[in-house]
Amino acid sequence: MLHFEDIAFQIVDLPPISRGRMEPWMSGLLQTADAAWLVVDLADPECAEHVLTVCADLAERKITLTDRWPGCHGDREARASPGTPGRSGCGTEDASDSLTVELPTLLVANKNDLDPGADEVSVLEELAGVRFPAFAVSAKSGQSIERLAPFVFSGLGIIRVYTKPPGQPPDRTRPFIVRRSNTVADVARLVHQDVAQSLKFARLWGSGAFDGQQVGPDHAVADGDVVELHAR
Repeated sequence: MLHFEDIAFQIVDLPPISRGRMEPWMSGLLQTADAAWLVVDLADPECAEHVLTVCADLAERKITLTDRWPGCHGDREARASPGTPGRSGCGTEDASDSLTVELPTLLVANKNDLDPGADEVSVLEELAGVRFPAFAVSAKSGQSIERLAPFVFSGLGIIRVYTKPPGQPPDRTRPFIVRRSNTVADVARLVHQDVAQSLKFARLWGSGAFDGQQVGPDHAVADGDVVELHAR
């Protein structure tokens, strides 16, 4: 589990992918993932070729690694250097194909402790013909590892919403996780389907005009909001 503040991301470490050696269960798992880290060895002179191999193998299985993260659209600050907005990641499948999965991808260039050139990641992406958001890290020294979780949080457009019963304080230990543009009704569905079906209104603390503001089911929530759900 990768912890970030009061939430955690589940990380699945897949075996290395090489040409012609990808188990069917791996592509099935990737199709259900929210995002991918493409981890490469900066010290390997063939790392650019490995990136191309991974992209090609996944594209054959209708999985496209993309630089488009839902929370980073048009946001230069959220895209880690040297990622460049506007260029796609990799993959040759038609994104309009309903069977194709686009997986937001972060390039994690490991072994930066071996002191590669400052532009090594840019050179790697140029050679491989890709342009993902990227971090040069060191699993050995821990360099820049702390930047990964905040990027995933912002890149996926995650919002944490806390709930409270009437007259009681909110539970700040277990937020409900939704995405940007999600609503009070989306939070209610996570609480319980019966609550969602009988939801009349909610009171909101946080992004509202004032604390305890009454809002409808279609009101968009923001990160850190507290909602008090009222049923019919």
